[in-house]
Amino acid sequence: MQRRKVRTGAVGLTVALLCAALPATGVAAAAPPAESGPPAVTPADIRFRDDTLRPGSAGEVGLLPDHVDRIPADLAAYLQPTPDHPGHPTYAGAVVLAAKDGVIVQHAAVGTAVRYAAVGPPPGLVGVELPADQQLPMRPDTIFDLASVSKLFTTIVTMQQVERGRVDLDAPVARYVPEFAAGGKEAVTVRMLLTHTSGLPAFTALWSRYPTPAERFAATLATPLSAPPGTRYVYSDLGLITLGVLVERVTGQPLAELVRDGVTTPLGMAGTGYNPGPERRSRIAATEYQPYAGRGMVWGEVHDENAWSLGGVAGHAGVFSTAADLAVLCQALLNGGTYRGQRILRDDTVRAMLVNYNAPLESADPESRRGLGFELNKHWYMMGLSSPVAFGHTGFTGTSIVIDPLSHSFVILLSNRVHPDRGWGSNNVARRAVARDLAEAMPVRPRSREAWRADPRDLATSTLTAPLRRAARGGTASFLLWYDTEPRFDTARFEVSTDGGRTWAPGRMLLHHGDRRWSSDGTVTGYGGRVWWQVTVELPDQASHLRWRSTTDGSGQGRGVYVDRIVAADRDGMLFHDEDASDTSRLIADGWSPARD
Repeated sequence: MQRRKVRTGAVGLTVALLCAALPATGVAAAAPPAESGPPAVTPADIRFRDDTLRPGSAGEVGLLPDHVDRIPADLAAYLQPTPDHPGHPTYAGAVVLAAKDGVIVQHAAVGTAVRYAAVGPPPGLVGVELPADQQLPMRPDTIFDLASVSKLFTTIVTMQQVERGRVDLDAPVARYVPEFAAGGKEAVTVRMLLTHTSGLPAFTALWSRYPTPAERFAATLATPLSAPPGTRYVYSDLGLITLGVLVERVTGQPLAELVRDGVTTPLGMAGTGYNPGPERRSRIAATEYQPYAGRGMVWGEVHDENAWSLGGVAGHAGVFSTAADLAVLCQALLNGGTYRGQRILRDDTVRAMLVNYNAPLESADPESRRGLGFELNKHWYMMGLSSPVAFGHTGFTGTSIVIDPLSHSFVILLSNRVHPDRGWGSNNVARRAVARDLAEAMPVRPRSREAWRADPRDLATSTLTAPLRRAARGGTASFLLWYDTEPRFDTARFEVSTDGGRTWAPGRMLLHHGDRRWSSDGTVTGYGGRVWWQVTVELPDQASHLRWRSTTDGSGQGRGVYVDRIVAADRDGMLFHDEDASDTSRLIADGWSPARD
């Protein structure tokens, strides 16, 4: 009983010391609220705006200009082989457009739209260049084959039919396309097609296996399942081809007309559509040399062999567009489905499209995170723009969009990475670079003159160690923590040593911000709410060192891990204070750097 009284008194003294050391936002507070759990965000939390796009500067919308300005240079670096993409250039050329709060802060082109006439045999796959006077430079208004980004257009026109009551997401697809029931597909729903959980296989070579478009569509609808419906995530082109057929059956209109009348015309996307005419060929980026399909260098026609064999219009591929047109679509989605007074979707429909319907499958397959048509929270190309409600899509030809509704920002990357050959590799390194640059332009502002940040490196373990002035007699540590990492794979951990730094144990953290309060066993990961958390940790007797450890994998990152206002004290006084020069001089930063406002 006496021991408990002494302990309570020690804690009280420690809190008093910490309160004296910290500003008003420190540890002391009224009775804390009940624990609310780690931070979370849902589509219901999104605040839609009504912005109209215009060119402007990074500073107008609170972005750091240096990071925005480096985007074109980072893109241009991939016009040559790089350490993270050796052997071949990542692409012949690319266009990027980045915007925040309706302000286009970057729109640039690098490289060439048409460079190669052919490609040599494997393994070298040497590009055969056109004469210099036949090559075409990339322009900001270059038209690109969007590849699978086309799936978003099919999704939108499907959701328009849902809004009109013509399609029920949870109805069997066979209600609308009766022959689809073949192959055990009676239970497959429209929602399953949109979330890629139908059980359909990913792909079949329709273009080479069947002689006519009619037979190819029929073969798609007759394809048997490869897994029971709703049990697995398999990204399926066949599912979106089927969805294109479904909306055509329901409306009696061709898919191209539905996209034109429901999306591109109301939004003024004049450079977007299927099968661009020959008059636009000089503005189109070439794609791949396909002699195996009897096509030569594909330029001005859809790259995807199946979409080409279906007449250039299919639910999974076929749309051509520009960065500026796609920016209008992105802004319409950030506005809740409307742009310049033209509504293409209700705001509650947009929210419904951003729910992770595949959450039950995520533990087995993190790639399964999907809304209706959209990919969600994919750090491998969204990087620091990721959050549970960040959405976007990629395309095989080297295209991608990333939309962050929490910061009202987006970045579009269009490249011809398959020019002259898909064997030259993916452009994921460039996708990550532009998303990283835009995310880094959104400052995490320290709460003191200087915070510490774990260096943003892949496959790294970085530590920041604070030796205490003396061995602690119990006591408490307090610090501010800001974290945003790839869930599960990148972590931030707080540890304590009681033997001079030889061994380490996790320190249980109590985190609070405003009226939110939760605890952690010492490790945090994923979405941190994009706020500074006040953290307190009860120290064990003989604590000698505190340590913050950041660990990353090699596939993608969030906006990182920051620590600020480190203070520790026990019943006998101060153990560490990061505003004391003698304490900060003893900090050991291995892979951490100062972060200043």
